[in-house]
Amino acid sequence: MYKHILYPTDGSAGSEAAIEHVREIAEAFDATVHVLHVVDTRQFSLGMSGNYMSGPKGYGKDRPSEEERRRELEDRATPFVEELAADFEGIETIPAVREGNPHKVILDYIDEHDIDLVVMGTEGRTGVERYLLGSVSEKVVRLADPPVVTVRADADE
Repeated sequence: MYKHILYPTDGSAGSEAAIEHVREIAEAFDATVHVLHVVDTRQFSLGMSGNYMSGPKGYGKDRPSEEERRRELEDRATPFVEELAADFEGIETIPAVREGNPHKVILDYIDEHDIDLVVMGTEGRTGVERYLLGSVSEKVVRLADPPVVTVRADADE
């Protein structure tokens, strides 16, 4: 039934809460787990307004370029994803790091890799915080073709 399970992760408590669910489903169906981390590049688009790209005062001429920051983020994310994929001992895993708007990248990955099920964490934001920040998991639930299982981080965390 499920041959390819997507596990999008950002290292948050919500993502970590989903790990055991991913493992149990993958073992039950002998499925491949795709461990995906998205480097959120929306932050780089703030540069025109002077927010993110201008950086903290004192950066001056030594400020890293957008491409250098992207490369640094990807360089940090790749070992994280590979290590996480290795934790699924006995389960075939495919680690992946992509960049872009997280929910759009996740939806594209689903289509490109014929994903049958998505299992992802959620931080459980409500009210104004959810309205202002949006929710990657909420957008994936609404827009993805395959079923999406969301696992909420423990309220105590």
